[in-house]
Amino acid sequence: MFKVWNFAKWLIGIFMLIFITNMTYATEAAQQHVQAKPKGKILVVMTNHSAYPTRSDTTGLWLTELTHFYDIAQAAGYDMDFVSPQGGAVPLDERSLKPIYVDQSAKKHLADPQFMQRLSNTLAPNAIDTSHYKAIYYTGGHGTMWDFPNNQGLKQISEKIYQQGGVISAVCHGVGGLLPLQTSTGHPLIAGRTVTGFANIEETLSGIKSQVPFSLQDGLVQQGATYKRAFFPFTSYVIADDRIITGQNPQSSKEIAEAVVKRLNSLN
Repeated sequence: MFKVWNFAKWLIGIFMLIFITNMTYATEAAQQHVQAKPKGKILVVMTNHSAYPTRSDTTGLWLTELTHFYDIAQAAGYDMDFVSPQGGAVPLDERSLKPIYVDQSAKKHLADPQFMQRLSNTLAPNAIDTSHYKAIYYTGGHGTMWDFPNNQGLKQISEKIYQQGGVISAVCHGVGGLLPLQTSTGHPLIAGRTVTGFANIEETLSGIKSQVPFSLQDGLVQQGATYKRAFFPFTSYVIADDRIITGQNPQSSKEIAEAVVKRLNSLN
């Protein structure tokens, strides 16, 4: 009888161990499922404009300003939708596709049919429900100088996202999308704020100064913003002024992604 009782206790112990182990695995699996759930959505804005006034090459989206941001935001748990002023296809800036600029991440996305299909079928502003987004991110490329600042649809989307507590972010020439934004009282949103964007010296050095419709740096100052830039041209420089985050140039695309993610995580 004593041996039978010891065996029964041993058997009960084994069953308890199996039960506890299974419960632990189930709990860990549930936690992983919760962690895998997206933290929110970011609306990524891209240009439809491809033509320079007199140059034979074309402009458009500066590719790595999308791919660098996309990879970092996605790894941090954020989903993204793509929108453009007109909807539909987004042209890629020819110069941004040169080997000196296209890293392994960009090559991977260029070779991804699903990702490229998304660039061919971006949403139009009138298809956007702003309640779905925690942030908006304006990518750059010279094309944005023509179709970002005067697009009423993008203006209204950005203002609503900001008014609902979201983050407004932009890099390089995409910062031009912030120029028309207003507060609820009708004042320029960037007035009194510190921002950056593609600098006049960088415009000159890139050889495009004669092509652009206006100076982005001067335009930001005219809207009442305090403009700052990196000491050396074409080096990463990002400014986070509360929920307005701006990057100076293509070299800033990774740093601005990290800054946006950090700010969004602080709001969650």
